Amino acid sequence: MTAEPTAIDHSFTAPIGVDVRGEVWPCVELAGATELLGTGRSVRVDGTVDGVAVENVGLMPTGRGELMLSLNAKLRRRLGKDVGDTVTVRLTRRRS
Repeated sequence: MTAEPTAIDHSFTAPIGVDVRGEVWPCVELAGATELLGTGRSVRVDGTVDGVAVENVGLMPTGRGELMLSLNAKLRRRLGKDVGDTVTVRLTRRRS
C-alpha cells in the first residue's frame, strides 16, 4: 500500500559533500529529517535545488540518523556546482 503524497514546505542551505564511512559523497544532508518527515528511513520527495526542479528523488539514510539527498553529476553540471559548494534545497512534497 502506497501512502498519498503529502505537501511540505521546507528549505535549507547546505554544502555538497557528506562523509559516508570515510568517503565524501556528492549529497546534501537534511538536518532534523527524522523530526520533519517522521522517519529515518528512505523517502521520496519533490522539490528544487537552487531553483532547478527535482522530482521523485530519494532521501537516503546517512547512517548517523539523518537523511541526505544525492546530487548526480548531471544535476551538478546544470547547477555549475560540485562538492564543497553550497546549494539551497526546497522540499515541496513527500511521495513515500
